[in-house]
Amino acid sequence: MTQTVVPTEATPFRFFPVEVSRVTRLSPNFLRVTFTGADLDRFANNGWDQRIKLIPPLPGSGHDHLPTGADWYTQWRGLPDEHRNPIRTYTVREARPHLREVDVDMVLHGVNGPASRWAVEARPGSTACILGPNADFTGGSGGIDFHPPAGTHRILLGGDETAVPAIASILAGLPADARGEALLEVPESADKLEIAAPPGFRVTWLARDGAAHGTYLIPEIEAAAARLLGDCITPADVTLEDVDVDEEILWEVPDAAAGSIDGFYAWLAGEAAVIKTLRRHLVSSCGVDRRAVAFMGYWRLGRAEC
Repeated sequence: MTQTVVPTEATPFRFFPVEVSRVTRLSPNFLRVTFTGADLDRFANNGWDQRIKLIPPLPGSGHDHLPTGADWYTQWRGLPDEHRNPIRTYTVREARPHLREVDVDMVLHGVNGPASRWAVEARPGSTACILGPNADFTGGSGGIDFHPPAGTHRILLGGDETAVPAIASILAGLPADARGEALLEVPESADKLEIAAPPGFRVTWLARDGAAHGTYLIPEIEAAAARLLGDCITPADVTLEDVDVDEEILWEVPDAAAGSIDGFYAWLAGEAAVIKTLRRHLVSSCGVDRRAVAFMGYWRLGRAEC
């Protein structure tokens, strides 16, 4: 177990040395890892789609070379490759600070990437480090992109398997009277998970079973938008900035959403080209106010994980 990192002052995010307490296989392609750590009682339980950084250990040196000070990122980038721990982004599935536990659901991609390889091999006692929200920080920690405007009463959530943990966490945090639809495209039928949702939410699982990413998600999101928007759909004369998803990150998230169409809000994440297509449809074809929709290209097909 790595030693506790005590920050000199409260920062929005801090490093939490952790170890695995439980590993639960949820489906053929989903794994839940439960972490414990001496100072996870200071992990801020912010809910929604809270992002964290998971930092697996390096063979032989663990986290010995991981900088944890205020300028940690610059120092980390300057490390030689053999001393630079890999860093990957995940969503908190559930945090239980009173038990010093954090659950992270992971999509398994074999052993090609360092984080996926670590997840496949993780056992109780396996060590890692989490860069997560600091409960001692008095302001907003950041790392949350679910920002429905005031007055929202119809919500559209959608994404592929990489967005499933975030959507599940968002659904769990919604009030009981929330209404809308959630569409989740997963690799196979057996990846349908038991997740909680408000009674007024329609949750639809879409199994690709060998089909290309977006094959089912795109038309089903378009159909759900039509159901939720109804006669509010008005094609907009909007010129969208083109995003070359092979060269740029598609990440369009209003910090303080202020506009909507009759209480409609959308949160969409997953493969970048699929999200780009949905962005064009919602904004240009449906006339959705860009201040009331979050588009996030979590990953790009054909681009290897570093």
